[in-house]
Amino acid sequence: MPNETAPPPTSPPTGSNATQVRVVLPGPLLRLFPGSERELVVSAGTVAELLDVLDARWPGMRDRLCDSRPAIRKHINIFVDGTSAELESPLPPGAEVFILTAMSGG
Repeated sequence: MPNETAPPPTSPPTGSNATQVRVVLPGPLLRLFPGSERELVVSAGTVAELLDVLDARWPGMRDRLCDSRPAIRKHINIFVDGTSAELESPLPPGAEVFILTAMSGG
């Protein structure tokens, strides 16, 4: 009998241009959201939709990544296929999305 409580490997499309993308989350974010996954595949058409999907799975995650403007927080970087992205950036089919936290110190 399959485990019915496990989240599905993908999320349903959230927008008219939703596509399957691979997402890699940073270690510091994983520690804040127990049970979150380092890598996953979701359906989303833009970076903003992707963050909504992540927030639906792990409530509060969007607030850690975005501010109230809304915009990606200054200490967070999101790359789509190696290119820096904004909330409105489209996600092409099969894209790799990396969410990174900025390093600081002295």
